[in-house]
Amino acid sequence: MATCHRSVVVRFWASLYVFLVASMVGALNVSYDQRAFVLNGQRRLLISAGIHYPRATPEMWPELIATAKRGGANVIQTYVFWSGHEPRKGEYNFEGRYDLPKFVELVGEAGMYLNLRIGPYVCAEWNFGGFPVWLRDIPGIEFRTDNKQFKDEMETFTKFIVEKMRARALFAQQGGPIIMAQIENEYGNIEWEYGQPGKQYVKWAANMAEGLDAGVPWIMCQQGDAPLNVINTCNGYYCDGFTPNAPGRPTMWTEDWNGWYQLWGGLVPHRPVQDNAFAVARFYQRGGTFQNYYMYFGGTNFERTSGGPFITTSYDYDAPIDEYGLVRQPKWGHLKDLHEVLMRCESALMSVDDEPEYISLGRNLEAHVYTTAAHPEICAAFLANIDSSSSAVVEFRGTKYELPAWSVSILPDCKTVAYNTAKIHAQTSLMTMKRNNLKTRNPKPADVDTLIESQVATIELDWEKQEEPIGIRGGNTITAHNLLEQINTTKDSSDYLWYTTRFQVSKEDIKELQGRKEDVRLVLEDVRDALHVFVNGELSGSFSGSWFSLNHSIKLKEGVNEIALLCMTMGIQNYGAFLEKDGAGIKGKVQVTGLGSGVLDLTTSEWVYQVGLKGEDLQFFFDSGPQKGSWVPATGGPSDKPLVWYKTKFSTPDGEEPVALDLASMGKGQVWVNGHHLGRYWPLLAPQGGCSGCDFRGPYNAHKCVTGCGEPSQRWYHVPRAWLQADENTLVLFEEVGGNPSLISVATRSPGTVCAHVSDSHPPLVDKWATSSSSFDAQSQRALVPHVRLECAVHQQISHIVFASFGSSSGTCGSYSEGDCHASSSRAVVEKACLGKTFCSLDVSPAEFGEDPCPLLAKTLTVQALCRGPSELTNENLSDDDIAVPLGMYDRKWQRYEVINQRTQQTQSFLSDI
Repeated sequence: MATCHRSVVVRFWASLYVFLVASMVGALNVSYDQRAFVLNGQRRLLISAGIHYPRATPEMWPELIATAKRGGANVIQTYVFWSGHEPRKGEYNFEGRYDLPKFVELVGEAGMYLNLRIGPYVCAEWNFGGFPVWLRDIPGIEFRTDNKQFKDEMETFTKFIVEKMRARALFAQQGGPIIMAQIENEYGNIEWEYGQPGKQYVKWAANMAEGLDAGVPWIMCQQGDAPLNVINTCNGYYCDGFTPNAPGRPTMWTEDWNGWYQLWGGLVPHRPVQDNAFAVARFYQRGGTFQNYYMYFGGTNFERTSGGPFITTSYDYDAPIDEYGLVRQPKWGHLKDLHEVLMRCESALMSVDDEPEYISLGRNLEAHVYTTAAHPEICAAFLANIDSSSSAVVEFRGTKYELPAWSVSILPDCKTVAYNTAKIHAQTSLMTMKRNNLKTRNPKPADVDTLIESQVATIELDWEKQEEPIGIRGGNTITAHNLLEQINTTKDSSDYLWYTTRFQVSKEDIKELQGRKEDVRLVLEDVRDALHVFVNGELSGSFSGSWFSLNHSIKLKEGVNEIALLCMTMGIQNYGAFLEKDGAGIKGKVQVTGLGSGVLDLTTSEWVYQVGLKGEDLQFFFDSGPQKGSWVPATGGPSDKPLVWYKTKFSTPDGEEPVALDLASMGKGQVWVNGHHLGRYWPLLAPQGGCSGCDFRGPYNAHKCVTGCGEPSQRWYHVPRAWLQADENTLVLFEEVGGNPSLISVATRSPGTVCAHVSDSHPPLVDKWATSSSSFDAQSQRALVPHVRLECAVHQQISHIVFASFGSSSGTCGSYSEGDCHASSSRAVVEKACLGKTFCSLDVSPAEFGEDPCPLLAKTLTVQALCRGPSELTNENLSDDDIAVPLGMYDRKWQRYEVINQRTQQTQSFLSDI
């Protein structure tokens, strides 16, 4: 009874606290109609930035949120990661990167709203789609269907999250930032596989969520049969043709795929910002009200959180904010300009109750107009050319407008073009990875030249190593006369599982083998995800794939032979139906063929299993802890020795720039800094072909615009500054197949080159419009002139103008050339305006340059400049090439690489049906 009494008292004071907080900050009533979300009685245009809190450190969160707000977003969207919050049943984690309440509070403090996608299935290219692996072990459980065991667990977790948010007063009705929540995720794509129980599950999920009384609307994405108490929303590259499945609901786009994820050994996908802006403008043009960039910041799959399988540690996603927290230009800037124009149109867009006026301007040419008879002065128009090859001139309200192919022009006053999706004002930034001295912190030199030289010098580290035992090392083993499924055995506590068996080979078999050419072969029926084959203690081969078969030549000896198979997961499947039935490791038959005595079937032999590695058990990655064994100096050059732990010390780079490790010289493994698990590494080379340029015009897909041909699929690995110590840091790697740690280096990332290419036909910058209206400030003639803006990072200045031309220049950033039309004063004018500054702006007009080099012809201002920090400003010869690191060994031992990614295939199929 005393316990009960205390509980009642605690709940009373907690409720009182929540009430008082809500009263002080002001509750927000959230509803919706057929046009938009309604916040305190006012329809709002919502622009959302997808940021996943565990893919960054808490120290990064405030700046990420602030950068999204500066970029024009007013909402932050995040999934809730069940596996991170409840790694063991009933044991909850809300610390560090998983401090969800703190993340939500920071969003509120920034004056932004939040879309909380509880799921709790999230996909997200996250390990097991965000499900904790212990769910698999519940007897009789079936995921995401009308199954009591699963529904009980799902409801328990969902309720726990809602109550935790309520306890911190984080819902809008309490004065918090959460204005909407999501239940389930992309279930409509796979619902048909579950039949009628799937349909019943959808209804149950919606009713369960609604019954939690969160006080905000609930959404379901890609759910065509969403119940009436939730809002169906769209995911995809384009959602301008999407309509909700029931009347009275706003048109919402929860995942605007402004990039795509990368696979080990795959090319790097990019989505041109002109196409992304086109898709967003088309969505709002045709009645959209909420759009979220997936991702606005992708971040990093730290630890073993990447799913797939075979998804890289980097989750950069070609997002407007890159993996390191730096803005990606021109994507961030061009979308920022779009958002500012859209918000100028908000009053007009929200004034229309149903659909805007549609006007056909010709084939593939159309206009949508937002205005009302009651307030004709409030007017916004979108003019679209959806042809993928031909530009056009259209007439709208008595005025002619040029529309480039695959573009949208936005007119916030129905007269003046403030933005065109194909014309970029924003600069292009080329990032520099500047190598730093790993070994020791440089003493302050007497002169700057010495400092520059020391920063690019190659310093060999003092590496230590320990060898990981091959096969069974004793203790905590499992013995069985069958092949065990890997995830059931490891419980995902490690990527690694040893399968070891022994068998006899007779003298006669060996003698016969010597007299013929036929090989002895190890045959495995089904394997997933990656495998190292050791025969009698020697690495025989390495393989990978998604349920692949193996027929591999091996060498045996007379007497007892040992085969040790090290199976590795590369992220548990994150997408598709029946995830609980998915597995990894070895299944089917295991045989040795080619022996004179016939086929030797090892499937039911005695197999000894060991979960994980010795180095994991003894925590080699910590400076303190149960570190048994002996570290010895690692000398010499590249090593083909498999299963080796390496350790060294390095100093923290000066400055505030993001830090990364260059691991291109290594084979495959995992990496830690100061005990923090950065993730898996595998600089597997991407294919040589496919990088043939990119035209933003026309429908986008993940294979359309790629880079990285013939290069490591991931070379750089983010080391958050918060994980570095003031001086010395411990770097530990587990190398599986062999590499050259002496070529590892640490680098800092910052913009090295900035470029701009703006024509006199570009719309004037929207920030020159009158602040309080949707029209130009007529008093400022300068407002009608396009501008070039250049900006370095806060700690940098523009040190050198590499190229400047006002005229008919051509090319791309890094390779511009003058045309026949060129103002002779171009360089002098740009240098005067920009040198020594962090930011500069110039008019794209003859008046700026004191001459018109080609009257009556269109002209462009093109500038390429170098951004340098204080230590680099006196060294004009320092280029990006000075920091390149030799890549070392690329002749990898992986003999098979085949990835079948279910989500990619089903997504492309889904898009083709739209």
